[in-house]
Amino acid sequence: MILRKALQIAEMVKFSHSVFALPFALASMLIASQGLPPARLIVLTILAMVALRNAGMSFNRYIDAPFDAKNPRTSSRHIPQGLLSRRFVLVFSLANAGLFILIASQINSLCLYLSFAAVGIVYLYSFTKRFTSWSHVVLGMVLGISPVAAWIAVTNRIDLPPILLGLAVIFWVAGFDVIYATQDYEFDRKEGLHSLVVRLGIGRSLIVSRIFHLLTLIFLFLFGRSLGFGGIYYLALALISFLFFYEHSLVSPRDLSRVNAAFFNVNGFISLLFLAGVTLSL
Repeated sequence: MILRKALQIAEMVKFSHSVFALPFALASMLIASQGLPPARLIVLTILAMVALRNAGMSFNRYIDAPFDAKNPRTSSRHIPQGLLSRRFVLVFSLANAGLFILIASQINSLCLYLSFAAVGIVYLYSFTKRFTSWSHVVLGMVLGISPVAAWIAVTNRIDLPPILLGLAVIFWVAGFDVIYATQDYEFDRKEGLHSLVVRLGIGRSLIVSRIFHLLTLIFLFLFGRSLGFGGIYYLALALISFLFFYEHSLVSPRDLSRVNAAFFNVNGFISLLFLAGVTLSL
């Protein structure tokens, strides 16, 4: 019974999607430490990321449950199917938010002070589709926090490199979230929900997604320059550029059948490739 509940929670929060932000946070820690950080700090940072992600994903499921029940794509999720109650999901979210703040307090003072803002941004995202087309950028900010927070965990200060990396993550996430949102174009428009896809249409929103990913490459380049990285890093960046090109070749206004491959598979490789490039550069 307990194992089944744990598996249901892991499925609800899409635990496998941790591959998106975690490599950027680990890369930031490696650079800030100029090597391997203390094991305690690595564990606390990973636990903090997991707790905050659990809080945000479960709160999003709680808030969006009425829409999820009406959307054919999401009607099989745990709350609409009655596998998890809305009350349980809300309590789970709040408990993880509290756990995140507690863990942050064990890292350093700046992490503790900023943890409240991080929780606020994570919870804000769940409401953004009600009032702004730029919800994709807010989601990018949610994940863009991770490399900055990881740097602060090591140094107890904010510097330029993690800000550049955070900006790269913001536009990276916003770009692939626009692609993901094309699946719900008709539903979101009917329900009065906001997104760049609803505002611009599928064709023009995919162009915006490409612009976002171009900005990602620019900020990743500036990040490498700020740290004086050499050829290995820029080779990884060239491979990431190719993966972006491949990602956008998978989707078009006439064919959205491979959105999930573009969303999860390609971007998972991008984050791991970035971590590999940074690790070898160090």
